[in-house]
Amino acid sequence: MNSNKSISLVALIVMTIVSFSNLVGVNIAGLSVIVGITFFFIHRKFDKRDSDGLDIKVIRTYVKQKTIWLWIALPLVMNIICFTLAALFLPEFIDHIHSRTEFVISFDKLVVLVLQLAILALGEEIAWRAFFQRQLSKYIPIIPTIILTSIIFSLGHFAVGSAVIVSYDIVFIFINSVIYGVIFYKTNNAWISTISHFIANVFSIIFISVFIF
Repeated sequence: MNSNKSISLVALIVMTIVSFSNLVGVNIAGLSVIVGITFFFIHRKFDKRDSDGLDIKVIRTYVKQKTIWLWIALPLVMNIICFTLAALFLPEFIDHIHSRTEFVISFDKLVVLVLQLAILALGEEIAWRAFFQRQLSKYIPIIPTIILTSIIFSLGHFAVGSAVIVSYDIVFIFINSVIYGVIFYKTNNAWISTISHFIANVFSIIFISVFIF
């Protein structure tokens, strides 16, 4: 195993451990994104042969494909279903999401909010799809890779609350993560999965803002 591959493997382990920290009350799971981005660029620097998943030039090619837009829209559809069901049957879920996200985004400034959502979506897609998923897929087949990546990604969003609300939250995060993983696998481009992630997050924040404020 070459040194670059060994470093990437260590990064996968570190990201997993950090993501699980929320489960034991140590709220540092967000650092997994920083770790992923850092090692993504380290890997990019030392392995020029490996496509990095951030090729801007191919974006135009994929956005012209109707099937990709169906995948891009799926997380938005899932969020609409998630929040509609929550509004009808589990209103406490909206408060849960608000409390889980308010420390990283500014609800009171629209321009700042949009910028934060874009940066967060891109950061997570670089860390979890362009780095974690791509590196893990070198060891195991793509389907278990996407599933395992999504499990770890979802648990990294764990926040204390009632079992029903937390489980409901994690399930929908997992589903969307799987979709982002499929989009990245189909395009090998984190910009495309970021577009999907950003659109879904914007809807969620709009819904929360209307519901809470």
